[in-house]
Amino acid sequence: MTDLKTLRKQLTEVDMKIIDLIHQRQSLSKKIGSIKRKEGKPTRDFLREKQVLELAISHAEKLNMEPDVIVDVMQLLIKSSLRTQEKARVKAEGQGSGRSALVIGGAGRMGNWFVEFMKSQGFDVHVADPNANGETENTFSNWQETDDSYDVTVVAAPLRESAAILSQILEITRSGLIFDIGSLKAPFKETLKQMAEKGMQVASIHPMFGPNTDLLSGKHIIFMDVGSDQSLEKVQKLFESTTAQQIKMSLDNHDFAISYVLGLSHALNIAFSKVLSASGEKKNLLSQLSSTTFKDQLGVTKRVTDDNPHLYYEIQHLNKYSLKTIAELSQAVQEIFDCVDKGNEAAFVEMMKQGKSYFSDANNPFCIACL
Repeated sequence: MTDLKTLRKQLTEVDMKIIDLIHQRQSLSKKIGSIKRKEGKPTRDFLREKQVLELAISHAEKLNMEPDVIVDVMQLLIKSSLRTQEKARVKAEGQGSGRSALVIGGAGRMGNWFVEFMKSQGFDVHVADPNANGETENTFSNWQETDDSYDVTVVAAPLRESAAILSQILEITRSGLIFDIGSLKAPFKETLKQMAEKGMQVASIHPMFGPNTDLLSGKHIIFMDVGSDQSLEKVQKLFESTTAQQIKMSLDNHDFAISYVLGLSHALNIAFSKVLSASGEKKNLLSQLSSTTFKDQLGVTKRVTDDNPHLYYEIQHLNKYSLKTIAELSQAVQEIFDCVDKGNEAAFVEMMKQGKSYFSDANNPFCIACL
């Protein structure tokens, strides 16, 4: 009978072989990515991904293996391949060769993401941020210490600070391409329009992903024209080599949509955390008892509460549409309370049916069955 030590040794040998094969797969993926670029093909090929998964599932079934495990593994490998190919394409097709960029707020989390992104495109990147570590020839504590020599300026400061910075840039006029990445546009909407009217190269974007994102496949970036079509096209071109989906909309439509996409979801999670923290129940006990739904909700809520509370307040307070959205949430909670309090099962069931219908509508972009 084989002992435990021997079996574990054999298992480790298998693991090392798997790692070697993954390394081999990644090398092949790089070569495939290079051919895609030369032939003008997109980084992501959904049909090929489907074929890879189907072949993997078929092979797993022949070996009497659980297909779910294989699907999880293959999806991780596909994601790794996409990440490798996307980074190589951004570097190869980058817009920054011989050009410079200034990231105002570059020491912040999203600011740093843009620092690295612009560097990957070949830009000579400078950072202006009072929180930057030490001053070098490429780092400034105050953006006003910089000159007007940058081809691109990214304003990645908090919302209220961005509003002040953009107003100051409007006064002195800068010649390069300028865009903000704010999650709300109301605080500086008029300033952006005035900059465009003054002939400045200006646009506005909202990256719908966080600072830990290293692959833009499946991610969205919202682009807003503030009155300078050519400027917007230049900003969009910066992301052409990525797999991010580009969405164009107006400044007002953006803020209205964000009152639900961010405002409502943030409010829900803040309320959820407040109820739990005020309940007196131990977090560890609730975690041990958690259902799938509760566990998933805990994960989302923790990500919200771990983030910057001042930013979350700005997103709520500075959006003129937020109070309406929060009022709608409050009304919905009251309706649930009334149904339970008065024993109105029919109304409760109808409320859930409305939700199911919303998420099942094929014309609804949130249709779960259609994903």
